[in-house]
Amino acid sequence: MSSILIENGAVLTLNDAGELYEPGYVSIEGDRIVAIGAGAAPERLRRAAAERIDATLMAVMPGMVNAHTHLFQTFLRGLADDKPLLEWLAAAIWPTAQALTEEEAYVAAKLGLVENIRGGATAVIDHHYIHTDPRNDDGVCRAAEEIGVRFLLARGWTDMGYHPAFMETPDQIMAEMERLYATWHGRQDGRIRVEFAPLIPWGCSDETMRRTYAQAKAWGVGCMIHIAETRKEVEMNLEQRGMRHVEWLAHLGVLGPDVQLVHSVWLDDHELDLLEQYGGVVVHCPVANMYLASGMARVPEMRRRGIVVALATDGPGSNNSQDMLEVLKTAALSGKVSTLDAMALLPEDVLWMACRGGAHAFGQPHWIGSLEVGKKADVVLVDLDTPFAMPVHRVASALVYNLNSGSVDTVIVDGKVLMRNKQVLVVDEKALLAEARAVCKRLFKRAGILS
Repeated sequence: MSSILIENGAVLTLNDAGELYEPGYVSIEGDRIVAIGAGAAPERLRRAAAERIDATLMAVMPGMVNAHTHLFQTFLRGLADDKPLLEWLAAAIWPTAQALTEEEAYVAAKLGLVENIRGGATAVIDHHYIHTDPRNDDGVCRAAEEIGVRFLLARGWTDMGYHPAFMETPDQIMAEMERLYATWHGRQDGRIRVEFAPLIPWGCSDETMRRTYAQAKAWGVGCMIHIAETRKEVEMNLEQRGMRHVEWLAHLGVLGPDVQLVHSVWLDDHELDLLEQYGGVVVHCPVANMYLASGMARVPEMRRRGIVVALATDGPGSNNSQDMLEVLKTAALSGKVSTLDAMALLPEDVLWMACRGGAHAFGQPHWIGSLEVGKKADVVLVDLDTPFAMPVHRVASALVYNLNSGSVDTVIVDGKVLMRNKQVLVVDEKALLAEARAVCKRLFKRAGILS
């Protein structure tokens, strides 16, 4: 097994006690953390390490979880700026997505996963709902297998009321999920997994919601769904079913700790009561919610109630990037301004959401989300030695309020170094960028988006 010793850094464990070792060390063997502590590393660990990483003037933190994105949208940034959600879908997403092939999904996902690495995310949940080519999901999973991130394919589906090109029958949904589960779930020693992902309440029938959730429970996997992103969508559900979104999930019996509720902007008090009662992970996407003028989730109140909140970029078509450090700052600031309380969300709170909350969303709180002995070796080193942050008086503050993806120095997943000294090691990045430009140009020409 390979062994790595990270030493001399400011180690934010994000364990239950919130311990910070400044300086400290982290020792890795294979895919696990085997030792962590304050001060200088014991000489026996220094001698045993095949590789030593000097983290002087760096923060050493758990890899963040980007708990919701749409990787195919790396090709769609900037195409439909300054539009509300439903107009944005019609202008940008639907025309291009209808033409997307497996190879294009593969290249777009590779590009998006490299972007996630550079943004400090070691785990990514991709809500992929474009199946006009039935092998698109395989293209995305193949990209994750090659790039090396921890990856959860949330296989999206819709069976009513949505764009006809993207709807499937219940039997098609189940058959394809069974194929993907057999093909990809547990690949790479469990680094790649799959789960169900009903798209939106207005596109999903009650019967298929119950059917897919029952199968998810049988497999021991989760479900992800966009919930109450806009006020209009809540009104649509009230007109159609007489219930708000979380009420509807509870009515169906599709609510629990294994369900990720993305956005959750327009929830009322009763819906928060239901989340308290049944569980569920709220996935907060503050940049995208601002970008689309959707509103702002009641995150400080959710946290006071004990509701688990994770953080995410959302797709790069509505962000327009996947920079998790940017999400940290935006989450903190939006929590303050939406409550007029400067202490509503502190740096430690948003780091917890990005790591520990993200681990819950990912379905692996026992494996990832903190730096502790026995947990997976998913570690990020962030350069603090920059005019944007120095002098650093409080590491958590610097991470949240001062830095962006340009400061991410080293990324390790499962004990494998994916990026070192700000250089991506798992792919020829320049060649990938050139390939993405060429592939996107062909896609747009075929889709009739741009000449």
